[in-house]
Amino acid sequence: MIVDGYNIVHAWDELKCLVEDNLEGARIKLLDILSNYQAFTKLEVIVVFDAYKVVGNPGSAMKYHNINVVYTKEAETADQYIEKLAHKIGGKYRVTVATSDGLEQLIIRSQGCLLLS
Repeated sequence: MIVDGYNIVHAWDELKCLVEDNLEGARIKLLDILSNYQAFTKLEVIVVFDAYKVVGNPGSAMKYHNINVVYTKEAETADQYIEKLAHKIGGKYRVTVATSDGLEQLIIRSQGCLLLS
């Protein structure tokens, strides 16, 4: 499962109310929820956050408990990263992408991935 991190944070009412006061707190809450989800389903979970506006950012990847977290590099959006990853692994694995972005949903479906809005 690939999750468009900020898209979900801003679309999920429980997290959206946290964003206004504490974006980091909303991000951590999402990661905790997804970590629990991963433990229950045993699916590999990759959460992608935009960091494209961070000047000089080379991008990074890390583990958060049992899930993978990616921060995109400068000038790369989460959508772009997710599209590339979906194209790369969509034919080999059953991939579900969680996003409520309409255009992203169309692109993801064209890559043969499942969608969770």
